Amino acid sequence: MNAARTAGRLSAGDLARVASVGLRTRRLRAALSALGIAIGVASIVAVLGLSSSSQAGLLAEIDRLGTNLLTVTNGQTFAGDTAELPVAAPGRIGRIGPVTQVQSIGTTSAKAYRSPMIPSVNTNALSVDAASLGLPRTVGTTLARGRYLNAATATKPVAVLGAAAAQRLGIDRLYRGERIWVGGQWFYVVGILRPAVLAPEIDNAVLVGFGAARTYLGFDGHPSEIYVRARTDQVTAVQSVLAPSAKPDAPSEVNVSQPSAALTARAEARSALNGLFLGLGAVALLVGAVGVANIMIISVLERRSEIGLRRALGATRAQIRTQFLSEAVLLALAGGAAGVALGVLATVIYANTKHWAVVIPAEAWAGGIGAALVIGAVAGLLPALRAARLSPTEALRTA
Repeated sequence: MNAARTAGRLSAGDLARVASVGLRTRRLRAALSALGIAIGVASIVAVLGLSSSSQAGLLAEIDRLGTNLLTVTNGQTFAGDTAELPVAAPGRIGRIGPVTQVQSIGTTSAKAYRSPMIPSVNTNALSVDAASLGLPRTVGTTLARGRYLNAATATKPVAVLGAAAAQRLGIDRLYRGERIWVGGQWFYVVGILRPAVLAPEIDNAVLVGFGAARTYLGFDGHPSEIYVRARTDQVTAVQSVLAPSAKPDAPSEVNVSQPSAALTARAEARSALNGLFLGLGAVALLVGAVGVANIMIISVLERRSEIGLRRALGATRAQIRTQFLSEAVLLALAGGAAGVALGVLATVIYANTKHWAVVIPAEAWAGGIGAALVIGAVAGLLPALRAARLSPTEALRTA
C-alpha cells in the first residue's frame, strides 16, 4: 500500500522538471506573459525602495543639520496687516538662557538684476535681504564660492548670493569685480552659498550687510526673520518663550516654527503619495495575472495529447493538476524575481545619484515575491482544474 502511494507521487525535482516543460518549449510566450508581473513587482519595489531611501536621506540630513533650529517671523496684526518685529528682538532673544546662537535677516524693498539693462519686471522672484554676520553657521549652510560678509564688507555695497539666486542670475563662479545691479546701483558679489535645507528662503536671497542695507537701500533695520539655535534638550522650552521675548507687547503677532519638524512632516506627506504609484503597480500585476491565466489556458488546449498520454500512462488527475498549477507558479515567480531585480536596480541607481543611503524594505521584495506566487496560483488554478478534468480518451481523441 505504501509502495503504491509512493509511486503515485512526484518528487520535488521531477515536479519542477515536468512543470518547466511548457515554459522551456515556449520561451518567448512565457517571457511576454511574465513581463506584466515583472513590471508590477518592479514598480512596487522601486516605489517602496525610493520612498524609504528618500526619507532616510532627508532624516539623515536633518540629523546632520540639527533639530534645534527655531525661526521667529513677523505675523499679522488684529487688523490683518503684516506685523513688524522690533529692532531689539534679536538682542532680547539672545538673552534667553538656553539659546546658543541668534542671527537674523531683514527683507528690503530693493530688487536685484544681472545688469541695469534687464526690465524691472524680470525680478526672478529674488529678495534682497539684510543679513547678520553669523547667518550661514546658524542656518546650517556653507559657502560654495568666495567668502561671506564680515565687519568691513557689511557696510559696503557687497553681496552674497543664495544658491538659487546665483543660478537665476547666471553666476556659477566668481570673477574679480563680479557685480550685480541692486536697488539702482552696483553691488559687488563676494560669495555664493550652498543650499540651506532648513532655511530655503535664504536660497532665493541676495544678502547684504545691515549697515549697507541702511546706507544704500533705505532699510529701516527691522528684522523679518530671526534664526535661533537652542540647547537640544531645551528646544520646547525656548520655543514657548520666543514670541513674548521677541515682542513683549504683542506676542500674538509673532510666528515661531521649527524647520526640522516641517521637513519631517513633508517626508511623511511624500510617503502618503506612494499609494497612487502602488496602485499603478497593482494594475500591472493584475494585467500580468490575466496574461498568465491566458497562456495557461492556451497551453492546456495545445497540450491535450500530452495530457492524454500522461493519463494513459498512469498519471492521476491530481498530478496533472499539480503540474499545470506549478507551471503557472513558476512562470509568475520568474516574473516576480525579475521585477524585484529591476526594482532594486532602479532604487540603487536613483539613490546614488541623489547621494541617499540605499534602503530596500523587506516588505518590498518579500511582498513582490509573495504577490507573484499568489498571482501564479490564482491565475493557474482554473487552467489546472480544466486540464485535470480531461479524460485520457477525450484528450487523445481531440488532439
